[in-house]
Amino acid sequence: MDLLLLLTSALLCSCGPVNTESVFQIASVTLSIEPRAAVRRNTNVTLRCQASVISLAQLNREYTLYKDNSVIYNKNTSSKEDFLYHLPEARVSNNGRYKCMVRIMGQEMTSKSEKLTVTGMSPPILHADKSRTTEGEGVTVRCLAPGETGSFFFYFYDNSSEIHDEHRNTNQAEIKLPLSDIGAHMIHCIYKVFIMSESVTSDESNTVIVTVEELSIKPFLEISPVNNIYEGDNLTIKCSILGFNQSHKGMNLLLNQGTNLLSVGNATAAIEYNMMVEATAPTLSFDCRLTVKNLIKVDTKTIRVTELFSVPQLIMSPPEVFQMKPMTLICKSQHVALERVNKEDLTYSLDPAEHFLTPNGAGIFSGRALKNEFNYTCIAEAKGIRKRSGTLTINPKVPVSVPSIRVADWPILGESFRIFCQSSKGSGPITYSFWKGKTQMGTPIIKSFGQPAYISVVINDVKEINLFTCKANNGGEEEQQSAALDTAVIEPITNPILTVIPDPVEGNDLYLICSVQGTPPVTFRWFRHDKETPLKVTTSLSNNSNYQITGLSKEYSGMYYCEADNRANFKVQSDLVDVEVRMALWKKALIGGVLLLVASLLIMVSCVLYYKHRRGKRETAAELSVKPASPKSDESLTVNLTHDTEVYNAATDAVSFYDDKVGRVTNGTRGSVASLPADISNRSSYSIPATV
Repeated sequence: MDLLLLLTSALLCSCGPVNTESVFQIASVTLSIEPRAAVRRNTNVTLRCQASVISLAQLNREYTLYKDNSVIYNKNTSSKEDFLYHLPEARVSNNGRYKCMVRIMGQEMTSKSEKLTVTGMSPPILHADKSRTTEGEGVTVRCLAPGETGSFFFYFYDNSSEIHDEHRNTNQAEIKLPLSDIGAHMIHCIYKVFIMSESVTSDESNTVIVTVEELSIKPFLEISPVNNIYEGDNLTIKCSILGFNQSHKGMNLLLNQGTNLLSVGNATAAIEYNMMVEATAPTLSFDCRLTVKNLIKVDTKTIRVTELFSVPQLIMSPPEVFQMKPMTLICKSQHVALERVNKEDLTYSLDPAEHFLTPNGAGIFSGRALKNEFNYTCIAEAKGIRKRSGTLTINPKVPVSVPSIRVADWPILGESFRIFCQSSKGSGPITYSFWKGKTQMGTPIIKSFGQPAYISVVINDVKEINLFTCKANNGGEEEQQSAALDTAVIEPITNPILTVIPDPVEGNDLYLICSVQGTPPVTFRWFRHDKETPLKVTTSLSNNSNYQITGLSKEYSGMYYCEADNRANFKVQSDLVDVEVRMALWKKALIGGVLLLVASLLIMVSCVLYYKHRRGKRETAAELSVKPASPKSDESLTVNLTHDTEVYNAATDAVSFYDDKVGRVTNGTRGSVASLPADISNRSSYSIPATV
């Protein structure tokens, strides 16, 4: 304002004409939030910075947009249109206080700050790389905050207990969770978006009362005509001063329409301005401004302008169209001032000229949709007035392609698995339906393009897998059907049998054959009942495998069994088999021969002993047969003895030994046997005297 006053004073003091192009004033700067300051998530928000600048010339403007006192955008422009800053699909991260500053040739003005509040966040989505895992292996999970922006903290939970948190500057976090406890784990996630904290508001200051007295002069605005004004009519506008006297110095008059400066004058002469009316808005507002030093006084008047015809609207029929399909564009002005213009005088045309459509009546254009996106604009014209519609963008829909049907993982017989259906081409939304034979499964599923639909099923027979199909439709003429689902089905392992061949004999090789029913590949494990670790682990592409034991010995005797599992991750165990290793045949033959030889030797020894014993008895009987039956009292009793036979005479208590070395009988008493010759054991006969 000070600059404007200085320039005005310089102009008034100058002897030449007034240079209106260098005279300007930033009347006001406002920032508005559209559609409102508090919106829900996904609302398209526009920050509108409106600068009211009074000037005859088209001046260069510099716009600066702030969020929480930080610059977020700068723009230089010479346009008088409002500066727009778009926040498409607003998020909570856009929350904050915004303000706009306008700078023109060193002069600047800042708007009041406006607070934007966005509420609502999208629900998080959790993905896991697999639904089954082994103990200690873990699982990789990814938590996604669809469409959100800002600074995130992600929290992961296992069975309602928080187990991990992760900070990210993107809207997703992927981690590997080391799950150790056996059993089902219910995993979910949440996220938080962090924004700058709110500022602290101080208490109010003390109150100062200022009284302003009104200046005796004021501006006066006259417009002619006042009523029944139509587009194209001429207006006369006059701006003057009431109560002017020569004591008032440094005054200036400005006439403007909205922000458009129409004319500049001084206190000595009124401003008169003529113009043709354009119905840029239902009402037009004009200002007569009086500037006295630092004071600005304004007289404003508003007139209503009637349109000759309204801005045309361009619509398409049908509302959606597929590539190369018939369509019609209709261009019409909804309101026409028939008292001023005839319908025949109103013409319509399409822009661009190469619009590939054929006129088919007033404002009607027919043809086929292109394969690519195309922009159309409609122009209505009458009595020199030309109005353009908004741009209509036609993005023809792509017909849906034949969908593909698949499974996410190997389906297991008797267990739930998911079947996916997805079309590689086609504009969304796409409606998918699943079929088993001629029976539809569940209700149709609607998905955006690029998102597969799925359904969970259970089958109890491998032949059922080929009955599944799916269909896709996005509003086109034909519904597309997939081929039948063709994938392998895993049959869990059953009926494990352990077979032992051949008979376990020492020294031979033994085969423990494990056979099962189920889908290969199969992992086999052989165990001995008294040991915890497997004897052998192998994976086979068939339903049987073997464990070979070479060079059997007694230590291999025991109870054996086998285990088996496949991709169904369910282990089965065979019955116990008793393996008793028998002695080799050559050992049995050797032991039998030794026993037979020992028996033969024992028999021979027994025969020899028996023969000798019989011969000794005959010799003794022959000697006894030639001796007297009883001895005389003075004669000795002589007995032929063998093998140290003792003859005892009970009547005399005498003992006679026959000494075969000297050829005679040696006498003695029973008590004196110990005094007999030392070689008595070598004597074969003894004589016992009748009297000792």
